[in-house]
Amino acid sequence: MAATYKGIILAGGMGTRLRPSTTSISKQLLPIYDKPMIFYPISVLMLSGIRDIMVISTPRDLQQYKDLLGNGSAFGVNFSYAIQEKPNGLAESFIIGEKFIKDDNVSLILGDNFFYGQNFSSFLTDATKDSDGATIFGYQVLNPKDFGVVEFDSKKNVLSIEEKPKKPKSNFAVTGLYFYDNDVVDIAKSIVPSERGELEITALNNVYLSNNKLKVSLFGRGFTWLDTGTHESLLEASQYVHVIEKRQGFKIACLEEIALQQKWINETTFIESISYYGESDYGQYLKNILEKNS
Repeated sequence: MAATYKGIILAGGMGTRLRPSTTSISKQLLPIYDKPMIFYPISVLMLSGIRDIMVISTPRDLQQYKDLLGNGSAFGVNFSYAIQEKPNGLAESFIIGEKFIKDDNVSLILGDNFFYGQNFSSFLTDATKDSDGATIFGYQVLNPKDFGVVEFDSKKNVLSIEEKPKKPKSNFAVTGLYFYDNDVVDIAKSIVPSERGELEITALNNVYLSNNKLKVSLFGRGFTWLDTGTHESLLEASQYVHVIEKRQGFKIACLEEIALQQKWINETTFIESISYYGESDYGQYLKNILEKNS
Protein backbone atom coordinates (compact mmCIF):
# COMPACT_ATOMS: atom_id res chain seq x y z
CA MET A 1 0.00 0.00 0.00
CA ALA A 2 1.37 3.39 -1.00
CA ALA A 3 2.26 5.77 1.81
CA THR A 4 0.44 9.05 2.28
CA TYR A 5 2.68 11.97 1.39
CA LYS A 6 2.45 15.67 2.02
CA GLY A 7 4.59 18.20 0.16
CA ILE A 8 6.79 21.10 1.20
CA ILE A 9 8.12 23.72 -1.19
CA LEU A 10 11.00 25.77 0.20
CA ALA A 11 10.78 29.16 -1.48
CA GLY A 12 12.90 31.16 0.93
CA GLY A 13 16.26 32.84 0.65
CA MET A 14 17.05 36.30 -0.61
CA GLY A 15 17.96 35.38 -4.19
CA THR A 16 21.27 37.22 -3.93
CA ARG A 17 22.63 35.68 -7.14
CA LEU A 18 19.70 37.21 -9.04
CA ARG A 19 19.94 40.76 -7.72
CA PRO A 20 18.82 43.39 -8.66
CA SER A 21 15.90 41.34 -10.05
CA THR A 22 15.16 39.98 -6.58
CA THR A 23 15.59 43.23 -4.64
CA SER A 24 11.84 43.49 -4.05
CA ILE A 25 10.49 40.08 -5.09
CA SER A 26 11.15 36.45 -4.24
CA LYS A 27 13.12 34.65 -6.95
CA GLN A 28 10.54 31.86 -7.04
CA LEU A 29 7.99 34.41 -8.24
CA LEU A 30 10.12 35.35 -11.25
CA PRO A 31 8.88 33.83 -14.52
CA ILE A 32 10.23 30.78 -16.24
CA TYR A 33 8.92 31.71 -19.68
CA ASP A 34 5.15 32.05 -19.20
CA LYS A 35 4.58 31.01 -15.57
CA PRO A 36 5.91 31.92 -12.13
CA MET A 37 8.86 29.73 -11.19
CA ILE A 38 6.97 28.19 -8.27
CA PHE A 39 4.37 26.65 -10.62
CA TYR A 40 6.99 24.13 -11.74
CA PRO A 41 7.75 22.56 -8.32
CA ILE A 42 4.04 22.65 -7.48
CA SER A 43 3.39 20.63 -10.64
CA VAL A 44 5.96 18.03 -9.55
CA LEU A 45 4.17 17.49 -6.24
CA MET A 46 0.81 17.33 -8.00
CA LEU A 47 2.14 14.73 -10.44
CA SER A 48 3.27 12.78 -7.37
CA GLY A 49 -0.36 12.66 -6.24
CA ILE A 50 0.28 15.10 -3.39
CA ARG A 51 -2.58 17.47 -2.58
CA ASP A 52 -1.54 18.92 0.80
CA ILE A 53 1.28 21.37 0.15
CA MET A 54 3.07 23.81 2.45
CA VAL A 55 4.92 26.79 0.98
CA ILE A 56 7.73 28.08 3.19
CA SER A 57 9.12 31.53 2.47
CA THR A 58 10.52 34.66 4.10
CA PRO A 59 8.56 37.13 6.24
CA ARG A 60 8.85 39.65 3.38
CA ASP A 61 7.62 37.38 0.61
CA LEU A 62 5.05 35.01 2.09
CA GLN A 63 2.04 37.25 1.45
CA GLN A 64 2.89 37.37 -2.25
CA TYR A 65 2.61 33.58 -2.42
CA LYS A 66 -0.73 33.71 -0.66
CA ASP A 67 -1.92 36.32 -3.18
CA LEU A 68 -0.75 34.18 -6.12
CA LEU A 69 -1.87 30.73 -4.98
CA GLY A 70 -4.69 31.29 -2.49
CA ASN A 71 -5.97 28.21 -0.69
CA GLY A 72 -5.26 25.97 -3.69
CA SER A 73 -8.88 25.23 -4.60
CA ALA A 74 -8.36 26.41 -8.20
CA PHE A 75 -5.79 23.62 -8.56
CA GLY A 76 -7.57 20.98 -6.50
CA VAL A 77 -4.99 21.13 -3.70
CA ASN A 78 -4.71 22.54 -0.20
CA PHE A 79 -2.03 25.16 0.42
CA SER A 80 -0.59 25.95 3.83
CA TYR A 81 1.98 28.66 4.45
CA ALA A 82 4.84 29.09 6.91
CA ILE A 83 7.75 31.45 7.51
CA GLN A 84 11.45 30.64 7.62
CA GLU A 85 12.87 33.62 9.50
CA LYS A 86 16.43 33.12 8.23
CA PRO A 87 18.08 30.78 5.69
CA ASN A 88 18.95 28.20 8.35
CA GLY A 89 19.22 25.27 5.96
CA LEU A 90 16.98 22.99 3.93
CA ALA A 91 16.50 20.47 6.74
CA GLU A 92 14.85 23.14 8.90
CA SER A 93 11.83 22.79 6.58
CA PHE A 94 10.79 19.65 8.44
CA ILE A 95 11.01 21.33 11.83
CA ILE A 96 8.98 24.28 10.58
CA GLY A 97 6.47 21.91 8.99
CA GLU A 98 6.18 19.43 11.88
CA LYS A 99 2.53 20.23 12.70
CA PHE A 100 1.70 20.20 8.99
CA ILE A 101 3.38 16.83 8.37
CA LYS A 102 1.80 15.16 11.44
CA ASP A 103 1.98 11.37 10.95
CA ASP A 104 2.45 11.39 7.18
CA ASN A 105 5.49 10.99 4.96
CA VAL A 106 6.72 14.09 3.16
CA SER A 107 8.34 15.26 -0.05
CA LEU A 108 10.53 18.35 -0.11
CA ILE A 109 11.20 20.22 -3.34
CA LEU A 110 13.21 23.40 -3.72
CA GLY A 111 11.31 26.28 -5.27
CA ASP A 112 14.05 27.08 -7.79
CA ASN A 113 14.47 23.56 -9.20
CA PHE A 114 13.15 22.69 -12.67
CA PHE A 115 12.45 19.08 -13.68
CA TYR A 116 11.19 17.81 -17.00
CA GLY A 117 11.55 14.58 -18.94
CA GLN A 118 10.09 11.38 -20.23
CA ASN A 119 8.76 8.92 -17.64
CA PHE A 120 9.08 11.50 -14.86
CA SER A 121 5.71 10.45 -13.45
CA SER A 122 6.95 6.88 -13.07
CA PHE A 123 9.95 8.11 -11.06
CA LEU A 124 7.56 9.96 -8.76
CA THR A 125 5.16 7.01 -8.46
CA ASP A 126 8.02 4.70 -7.50
CA ALA A 127 9.21 7.13 -4.84
CA THR A 128 5.78 7.47 -3.23
CA LYS A 129 5.25 3.70 -3.12
CA ASP A 130 7.75 3.36 -0.29
CA SER A 131 6.57 3.99 3.25
CA ASP A 132 9.99 3.45 4.80
CA GLY A 133 13.25 5.33 4.33
CA ALA A 134 14.20 8.08 1.91
CA THR A 135 14.58 8.52 -1.84
CA ILE A 136 16.85 11.09 -3.49
CA PHE A 137 17.46 11.72 -7.19
CA GLY A 138 20.78 11.91 -9.00
CA TYR A 139 21.56 13.79 -12.21
CA GLN A 140 24.84 13.69 -14.13
CA VAL A 141 26.61 17.07 -14.33
CA LEU A 142 29.88 18.41 -15.68
CA ASN A 143 30.68 20.39 -12.53
CA PRO A 144 29.93 18.09 -9.56
CA LYS A 145 32.12 20.21 -7.27
CA ASP A 146 29.29 22.77 -7.18
CA PHE A 147 26.70 20.32 -5.81
CA GLY A 148 26.00 17.66 -3.27
CA VAL A 149 27.40 14.51 -4.87
CA VAL A 150 26.09 10.97 -4.48
CA GLU A 151 28.34 7.92 -4.89
CA PHE A 152 26.73 4.54 -5.53
CA ASP A 153 27.62 1.01 -6.57
CA SER A 154 26.56 -0.99 -9.65
CA LYS A 155 23.26 -1.88 -7.96
CA LYS A 156 22.55 1.80 -7.18
CA ASN A 157 23.17 1.32 -3.49
CA VAL A 158 24.26 4.67 -2.05
CA LEU A 159 27.83 4.59 -0.71
CA SER A 160 28.32 8.25 0.22
CA ILE A 161 26.98 11.78 -0.12
CA GLU A 162 29.28 14.78 0.07
CA GLU A 163 28.44 18.47 -0.09
CA LYS A 164 30.48 20.31 -2.76
CA PRO A 165 33.50 17.99 -2.52
CA LYS A 166 36.91 19.06 -3.83
CA LYS A 167 37.39 15.56 -5.24
CA PRO A 168 33.95 14.25 -6.27
CA LYS A 169 33.49 10.48 -6.17
CA SER A 170 30.98 10.63 -9.03
CA ASN A 171 29.50 13.05 -11.55
CA PHE A 172 25.99 12.70 -10.12
CA ALA A 173 24.57 15.70 -8.31
CA VAL A 174 21.78 15.35 -5.77
CA THR A 175 18.80 17.31 -7.09
CA GLY A 176 16.44 19.42 -5.01
CA LEU A 177 13.70 16.79 -4.77
CA TYR A 178 13.48 14.43 -1.80
CA PHE A 179 11.00 11.87 -0.42
CA TYR A 180 11.14 10.91 3.27
CA ASP A 181 9.28 8.78 5.76
CA ASN A 182 7.88 10.34 8.92
CA ASP A 183 11.15 9.85 10.81
CA VAL A 184 12.52 12.89 8.98
CA VAL A 185 11.16 15.33 11.55
CA ASP A 186 13.00 13.74 14.46
CA ILE A 187 16.14 13.31 12.35
CA ALA A 188 16.06 17.01 11.37
CA LYS A 189 15.87 17.91 15.06
CA SER A 190 18.85 15.70 15.84
CA ILE A 191 21.38 17.00 13.33
CA VAL A 192 23.93 19.65 14.28
CA PRO A 193 24.27 22.91 12.31
CA SER A 194 27.19 23.00 9.89
CA GLU A 195 30.09 25.43 9.98
CA ARG A 196 27.95 27.92 8.07
CA GLY A 197 25.26 27.61 10.74
CA GLU A 198 22.74 25.65 8.66
CA LEU A 199 20.87 22.39 9.09
CA GLU A 200 22.21 20.70 5.98
CA ILE A 201 20.11 18.32 3.92
CA THR A 202 23.27 16.28 3.29
CA ALA A 203 23.64 15.67 7.04
CA LEU A 204 20.03 14.50 7.18
CA ASN A 205 20.51 12.21 4.17
CA ASN A 206 23.62 10.75 5.77
CA VAL A 207 21.57 9.68 8.79
CA TYR A 208 19.29 7.72 6.45
CA LEU A 209 22.37 6.33 4.72
CA SER A 210 23.89 5.15 8.02
CA ASN A 211 20.60 3.38 8.76
CA ASN A 212 20.62 1.71 5.31
CA LYS A 213 17.40 3.52 4.42
CA LEU A 214 18.55 5.80 1.59
CA LYS A 215 17.77 5.05 -2.05
CA VAL A 216 18.92 6.91 -5.15
CA SER A 217 16.99 7.11 -8.41
CA LEU A 218 18.98 8.32 -11.42
CA PHE A 219 17.63 10.57 -14.15
CA GLY A 220 18.94 9.60 -17.57
CA ARG A 221 20.05 11.41 -20.73
CA GLY A 222 16.56 12.34 -21.84
CA PHE A 223 15.86 14.27 -18.67
CA THR A 224 16.39 17.92 -17.81
CA TRP A 225 17.13 19.26 -14.33
CA LEU A 226 18.06 22.89 -13.76
CA ASP A 227 18.77 24.89 -10.62
CA THR A 228 17.35 28.24 -11.75
CA GLY A 229 19.15 30.36 -9.18
CA THR A 230 21.26 32.35 -11.64
CA HIS A 231 20.35 34.63 -14.54
CA GLU A 232 21.93 32.21 -17.01
CA SER A 233 20.08 29.14 -15.73
CA LEU A 234 16.83 31.09 -15.48
CA LEU A 235 17.19 32.08 -19.14
CA GLU A 236 18.07 28.51 -20.13
CA ALA A 237 14.95 27.20 -18.40
CA SER A 238 12.75 29.82 -20.07
CA GLN A 239 14.17 29.03 -23.51
CA TYR A 240 13.72 25.31 -22.89
CA VAL A 241 10.07 25.68 -21.87
CA HIS A 242 9.41 27.99 -24.83
CA VAL A 243 10.83 25.48 -27.33
CA ILE A 244 8.93 22.51 -25.86
CA GLU A 245 5.63 24.37 -25.65
CA LYS A 246 5.92 25.90 -29.11
CA ARG A 247 6.86 22.65 -30.86
CA GLN A 248 4.61 20.24 -29.00
CA GLY A 249 1.61 22.43 -28.32
CA PHE A 250 1.15 21.76 -24.65
CA LYS A 251 2.23 23.67 -21.56
CA ILE A 252 4.65 22.44 -18.94
CA ALA A 253 3.41 22.89 -15.35
CA CYS A 254 -0.13 23.98 -16.20
CA LEU A 255 -1.60 23.36 -12.76
CA GLU A 256 -5.25 23.54 -13.80
CA GLU A 257 -4.66 20.97 -16.55
CA ILE A 258 -2.98 18.56 -14.12
CA ALA A 259 -5.82 19.03 -11.64
CA LEU A 260 -8.42 18.32 -14.32
CA GLN A 261 -6.55 15.20 -15.46
CA GLN A 262 -6.32 14.00 -11.85
CA LYS A 263 -10.05 14.70 -11.43
CA TRP A 264 -9.24 17.01 -8.53
CA ILE A 265 -11.35 19.84 -9.97
CA ASN A 266 -14.58 19.85 -11.96
CA GLU A 267 -15.41 21.64 -15.19
CA THR A 268 -17.01 24.57 -13.34
CA THR A 269 -13.78 25.34 -11.48
CA PHE A 270 -11.82 24.96 -14.71
CA ILE A 271 -14.10 27.46 -16.47
CA GLU A 272 -13.59 29.92 -13.63
CA SER A 273 -9.84 29.75 -14.26
CA ILE A 274 -10.39 30.38 -17.97
CA SER A 275 -12.35 33.51 -17.10
CA TYR A 276 -9.68 34.63 -14.62
CA TYR A 277 -6.79 34.36 -17.10
CA GLY A 278 -8.82 36.02 -19.86
CA GLU A 279 -7.19 36.58 -23.24
CA SER A 280 -3.69 35.62 -22.13
CA ASP A 281 -1.97 32.71 -23.88
CA TYR A 282 -2.42 30.72 -20.69
CA GLY A 283 -6.15 31.43 -20.63
CA GLN A 284 -6.51 30.51 -24.28
CA TYR A 285 -4.65 27.27 -23.66
CA LEU A 286 -7.11 26.33 -20.92
CA LYS A 287 -9.99 27.25 -23.23
CA ASN A 288 -8.62 24.92 -25.92
CA ILE A 289 -8.38 22.09 -23.40
CA LEU A 290 -12.02 22.58 -22.45
CA GLU A 291 -13.11 22.56 -26.09
CA LYS A 292 -11.17 19.35 -26.78
CA ASN A 293 -12.76 17.66 -23.77
CA SER A 294 -16.29 18.74 -24.69
